[in-house]
Amino acid sequence: MPGFATRPLPAEPDAIAPDGSEVRVLAALGGGSAAHFRLAPGAVSRAGRHRTVEEIWYVVAGEGEMWRSDGEREEIAALAPGICLTIPQGTAFQFRATGDAPLAAFAVTMPPWPAEAEGEWTEVPPRWPVRLPG
Repeated sequence: MPGFATRPLPAEPDAIAPDGSEVRVLAALGGGSAAHFRLAPGAVSRAGRHRTVEEIWYVVAGEGEMWRSDGEREEIAALAPGICLTIPQGTAFQFRATGDAPLAAFAVTMPPWPAEAEGEWTEVPPRWPVRLPG
């Protein structure tokens, strides 16, 4: 039986995701893990796809766009607080913050992000030119 987990949103990121966004790890159970992603205003992530996980994102702040492509279909979704979207396993995706504030989303990864993450995320040709801070 898993223990109870309680964690506030960290002020500083725990890591930088392969796509270039800030990651704040929240909690995990056997079936999934939760994290907070943040992308600086005007930034554009790297494009990629997950090998074994899928995600559900819920936008909590900022504005932006998410490109998703599964090889047969492609779409660009507008991102704003209250928008929820899925990234199925193997789907190519890229996102960007188009407003004056950071784009932030709460996300659930199923199964949990693997402890040995090598090869989990593969970069793909971007929909937009990548623009990351620093």
